[in-house]
Amino acid sequence: MKEYFKNVNRPKMWCLCMMIIGVLLNVLPAYLVWKLKVPLYLDTTGTVLIAALCGAFPGIVTATISNVVAGLFNGVSPYFVIINVCIAICVGWFSRLKKYKKKRMALLLILILAIISGGIGIMFQWLLLDGPQFADVQETAKALFTSDGAGYFVGALCINIGLNFVDKTITTLIALLAIRLMPKQLVQDLWNCSWQQKPLMLPEIRRMNAKSNGKKYTVRKRVTTMLVIVALGLATIIIWISMDLHFKNERERYTQNAHYAARFAASMVDPDRVDDYLEYGESAEGYQQTKDMLYKIRDNSDGVKYLYLVKIKKDGCYFIMDLDSGDMESYQPGEKAEFEEAFEPYLEDLLAGKQIEPIESNDKSGWVLTDYCPVRNSAGVTVCYAGADVAMENLSAYIYEYMIKVILVFSGFFILIMGYGLWTSGNYLVYPISSMDAVITNFRDDDMTQETLEANVKKLRELDIRTGDEVEHLYNAIYKMAYAMAEQMRDIRHYAQATADMQNGLIITMADMVENRDSDTGAHIQKTAAYVRIILNGLAEKGYYSSKLTPKYIEDVVMSAPLHDVGKINIPDAVLNKPGKLTDEEFAIMKTHTTAGKKIMEQAISTVKGENYLKEARNMAAYHHERWDGKGYPEGLVGEVIPLSARVMAVADVFDALTSPRVYKPAFPIEKALEIIQEGAGTQFDPKCVEVFMDSLTEVKVILQKYQEA
Repeated sequence: MKEYFKNVNRPKMWCLCMMIIGVLLNVLPAYLVWKLKVPLYLDTTGTVLIAALCGAFPGIVTATISNVVAGLFNGVSPYFVIINVCIAICVGWFSRLKKYKKKRMALLLILILAIISGGIGIMFQWLLLDGPQFADVQETAKALFTSDGAGYFVGALCINIGLNFVDKTITTLIALLAIRLMPKQLVQDLWNCSWQQKPLMLPEIRRMNAKSNGKKYTVRKRVTTMLVIVALGLATIIIWISMDLHFKNERERYTQNAHYAARFAASMVDPDRVDDYLEYGESAEGYQQTKDMLYKIRDNSDGVKYLYLVKIKKDGCYFIMDLDSGDMESYQPGEKAEFEEAFEPYLEDLLAGKQIEPIESNDKSGWVLTDYCPVRNSAGVTVCYAGADVAMENLSAYIYEYMIKVILVFSGFFILIMGYGLWTSGNYLVYPISSMDAVITNFRDDDMTQETLEANVKKLRELDIRTGDEVEHLYNAIYKMAYAMAEQMRDIRHYAQATADMQNGLIITMADMVENRDSDTGAHIQKTAAYVRIILNGLAEKGYYSSKLTPKYIEDVVMSAPLHDVGKINIPDAVLNKPGKLTDEEFAIMKTHTTAGKKIMEQAISTVKGENYLKEARNMAAYHHERWDGKGYPEGLVGEVIPLSARVMAVADVFDALTSPRVYKPAFPIEKALEIIQEGAGTQFDPKCVEVFMDSLTEVKVILQKYQEA
């Protein structure tokens, strides 16, 4: 037993206990005011309290049970369940938005509840009771307005809303006071008791709803549509079957009543006096006594409106005795009536004195069902018929009233079923799946860092979905997969970093091998790589070549920049380190370092497939001496046909060559070097590269000073 209570969800147990208390808070005051005949209701205190504490659905359950229980002493209470349910929905909505905490909004809530209760309530009272429920309301409305018509209804409506305003003020204040006196943690637990995961805040729910509104199909839309269709379909079928069965049963009961009334009336008639009754009427002996007996029979036969004795002849129907019905003049003894159309198929049997089946007709007497019972003499000859008519209009009105009651009762239960379906699907399906979707969507980012990945895994774990079904199993599987992916990505990134470090080391080693052959290119690869990064970042900040300049592209170019002169490894030392000016033949040899570099990098690319940084290393090695105006080498490419990495390297390479000493020249002052770079914009260099380079002179000077001091 202890183990059982240990595993019990305490907030849910508290919610269940509060719902029981809510039912008592509804029923007990309602019974008291009903007993005292006070023109108040006080039957929604528990509904308001539970809806404010636990949400709309627990409030709906409390309201429905309360009205059913109240029906034990107040027969009309179950028909007003829809009002109590609407109050639960309204209070639940206010509570969800936390609007009732402000005095102004609390007053608005009371007014809305009064309008709902008073407005819908008076309409239901008119449908069920043909007027206000309380005599005091009737008398006041008649005194202040009119005794009938629209004025009477409007007056009763205003008075009922006023009474409900007082009623709902008392109800709401009691509920708010109870909430204020309860421990805050208990209030929070009760509000969150329905969640099968980490409770979502209102902004999160709104974001989910906003996200789903743009989609044609969502779980919420599908579930809601399914519930509405199923609930409406079931409601329609149940109400239709109920109405049909009830109509058939009532029709059968009325038919039986007519049959018994006609049969009983036939047994009360003396067959030997029928002719005297027909000829002399009320002056005939025993006529009045027989008529009085027929009155008693009719008055004790539910549904029977007309009871009479008739003699059937070929030329018509002759009345022997016809009871007054109040709505039409009765036939006098001996008065003839023409046969109605509905009786024509039965005339032969009637003339023969046979028993016929009940006949339904709609003629002079209105919509009636007639049962004839033959009155036979001692010889077995039919001397007349006792006829009993049931007014089918009364049955129709009764069925209409029954339909109204069924719809009123079922409407509350319909909302209860809908509420349960939406509550269950929302907490066990829609919100868990939407929460997982919101977190899992973040995993789609290709550039996600390890920290971001682990943060998303943490968010997934914090969802804490505990539906106890396939959704929870799916959640656990997704979490384990995400956790494993994060661990795997950490290992992959570790290995990738190690590989990248090794590659960088190899690149620097290769570049150093080339640089060590050149007697006067000190720190050239470090400086050009730094200038390349400055130019690329400047282009990205200004939005130039945005489709190309991704963070990965920038890193690939910077990482491969040291290899731009790798082709010089094929240049003879005599040419590479010649102190004077090169001859035309020697310069032609020097220019081959671009094609040699391209060939070397293409061989590397064929060995290490798919590495973008090697492709950019090839572009820079091959084309960093191309010119914007097409006068460069080795291929004479023009403008943006030249790879972007090579255009950037062209600026960095020339600037470093100008500001560094060579065996054949001293270092140019930085001002002179910048002037030469500026003059080359649009002819030798990409003007955008020059623009961002000139805009970043502070960073450029820092790099230049760093390596000059070294």
